[in-house]
Order: sequence, then C-alpha cells, then structure tokens
Amino acid sequence: TFYTTSGRSVQLNVSAPRLYLAGGVTTIRTTGSMSPYSEINLKAAIEQGEVAGPRMYITGPYLTGEAGLGGMHEVLTPDAARRVVAYWAEEGASWLKFYTSVSRAALGAAIEEAHKRGLKVTGHLCSVSFREAVALGIDNLEHGLFVNTDYDPEKQPDRCPSGSMAKLGDLDLQSDAVRATLREMTARNVAMTSTLAVYELFVPNRPPLEQRVLDAMSPEVRGEYLTTRARLAEPGSFGISPAVFRKAQEFDVAFVRAGGLLAAGVDPTGNGGALPGFGDQRNFELLIEAGFTPVEAIQIMSANGAKVLGAFEQYGSIATGKRADLIVINGNPIAAPADIRKVTLVFKDGVGYDSAKLIDSVRGIVGIR
Repeated sequence: TFYTTSGRSVQLNVSAPRLYLAGGVTTIRTTGSMSPYSEINLKAAIEQGEVAGPRMYITGPYLTGEAGLGGMHEVLTPDAARRVVAYWAEEGASWLKFYTSVSRAALGAAIEEAHKRGLKVTGHLCSVSFREAVALGIDNLEHGLFVNTDYDPEKQPDRCPSGSMAKLGDLDLQSDAVRATLREMTARNVAMTSTLAVYELFVPNRPPLEQRVLDAMSPEVRGEYLTTRARLAEPGSFGISPAVFRKAQEFDVAFVRAGGLLAAGVDPTGNGGALPGFGDQRNFELLIEAGFTPVEAIQIMSANGAKVLGAFEQYGSIATGKRADLIVINGNPIAAPADIRKVTLVFKDGVGYDSAKLIDSVRGIVGIR
C-alpha cells in the first residue's frame, strides 16, 4: 500500500512488485494491508507466473487497539484477538501485525493463538513496549528504536504516550534499561526489522534526491513528496532530528553486537519517498552509515531476512541446493556502496529479469497503480 501526504492510500499491485524485483528483492513479507485480499491474489498471480514480482509472505490486515487509524481492524479483547488470528490463518496469512494502540491482553492472546496455528506475529508498537512484547512471545519487532517506548518515563500501561520519539536523542545506549531490552530480545530470539530508509524521509534535507525516484512517481505524488520535503526543512517544522535518527542507527548496531537477528525492509508509506526496491537499496547505505561493514549490511538484507521468515534453508545465501535467487550488479557495492543501485539482472528461481526494463515499465505510475 502506498500512502501519499494527503492521506490517500493506493494498492500498488502493478508498480510495487516490479520495483521490488528490479531492485534485487526476490522475497518480501507484507507488514499489514488496507486490502489484504488484493495481496493474497497478487501472491497467487506471481506464483502462477502471471505477474513479475517477488516471493510473498502475507501478513494480513493492520490490527490495532482502541481508536486505531482508519481502515485498521480494532482488536479490543483476547477473544476477538483469537478469532481474527484463526480467520486469517485460514485465509492464507503466515504472519500478523499489530499496530500502535493494541493492549497487552489482546496482543498476548493473538500471539498464543498464532503460534498454535504456525503463524508468527510482528508489531509496529507503542502502547506495548518492546520488553512487554518480548515477554508476551512476539516473534519480530518493526522499525527499531523509533517506536520503542521502553524508555519513556511517561509511559502508562496499554497507552501510547505522545512525543516518545523526540525524547530518544539523549538516550544512553549503555544504560541498564537499554541493556535489559537487548538482553531480553536476544534471549527470546526476537528479531527486529530496521526500516531506516522510511524514517530518514522525516529528517530535514534527507535523503539525497534521486531522479529515478522522482521519475517513477506519478506527477501528483511527486509534487506532494517534494512539497512535504521542503516543509520539513523549514524552521520549527515537525520531523525527526538528526540526533534521534543517529541514535536509532546506533541501536540497530547495538542489537546486532548483542547477538540479535536484524533484518531490513522498506515501507512505501510516510511521505512516499521510499519506493519499493529503491528504498531497500537505500537501506544498504544507511546500515553502512550506522556502523556495519558492507558485508554485514548485505547479510542483514539477505540471509537475515530469510532467517526471520524461517526459510534460510531455501534462500538468503548462495549454496548448493538453494533456490537460484541471484542479483547481477555492474559494480562493487563492497568498495562503493552506491553501486548497489547498478542492478542489471535479477534471477528469482533461476528466471532472469531485466532491471532497467522493469523500472521503465512503471515510470510515472507509482502512486496510481
């Protein structure tokens, strides 16, 4: 789903799968949807060879608590949580995602029911902190430090405090509180998904403008994106401070150094500037900026993603017997990280796709189709 700055949402069943594949992304996990049946149908079309796109793991609809955002399903009781998990398990989801206002009781019941049915649970949380979610048995946590309310002194049980993110710039990553989060996450094998390319969009004057991104957008979406970007650079505007963004990068590194399993992905949401595929490539540069080596960043974006999905025996690395997912790059991203953009061919299950032709096929329609 693609969100524009005017609050509209459009299901990108044409442009998103092509851009993911063109960028070298052969497998994705959706992370909530306003139109989950559209994604279930798209997954089937890709598997049948009718549509060019990545392998898909379906997460189902956005699930949240009281006073959730429009279009999300409010799950207010443990019984309701169990029912919704049972329903989407039967419909073909393999993951479920909970959003910012879910209660601990509902989340805990959903996790218990999901695990009984072989599903996994992730969350973009707030009302439930990372440590609380870990204690409930969650499998993955989205977005890293940006949405972790463990460290907000005003946090109340089952309530999402306002302004938590702005307080993170001065967080001491060596503090007992942070060490406790990392220790509990690693002890319970809870993975974390970094989405630095999405949150960078709210840091003034970041990321560097790319012509290929602007060319892919529809004219209306391009105008909205550039307008929002300009407003973020104005004094007193709402955004993410460079200090908070840097702290989130350091949290990613601290999590991995503590033994945590970190993956990376992109949401084509926010102000719309992190496009499928392109945003994933930007994540590679941001992980290196965070302090990872280029080889570590590649592992986070490939092997670790497969491990989070429980499919590392099938793909995520080059080995005899694994599926033939390979990306050909006309450059050396180890020596020059920006070369990650120079994808020429992408092989998924041994079938090759021309990256440039896929990108050209969606020029000017991102935000429409």
